[in-house]
Amino acid sequence: MKTGLYDSELKVMGVLWKEGDTTAKDIAAILNQKLGWSKTTTYTIIKKCIDKELIQRRDPNFVCRALVTRKQAQEYEAMELVDKMFDGSSDMLVASLINGKRLTRDQLGRLRNLINSVASI
Repeated sequence: MKTGLYDSELKVMGVLWKEGDTTAKDIAAILNQKLGWSKTTTYTIIKKCIDKELIQRRDPNFVCRALVTRKQAQEYEAMELVDKMFDGSSDMLVASLINGKRLTRDQLGRLRNLINSVASI
């Protein structure tokens, strides 16, 4: 990914990640039902995603395909957050998450296991 996702682009991408290849018409119908978006609004956002190389358009029927996975977007956005808010310090992000919210023992255990698995690499 070359650039981050705006919330509106994330909504369109979310449909594609959930549904797979989908026509623009169907994306518009889903987002109209879910968010009240007009067809014009949805098509404008799809065009922006195409320009950012997040979506590929195929004809006939204006079929949209996600060129970026949800995981790729999550990783990009997480690193952007770390760089922007924590001066590139991932440990400060984790500390903020731990200090800002009470985590259950189960959540702490999963976090501990994740750290241990990454540390052993």
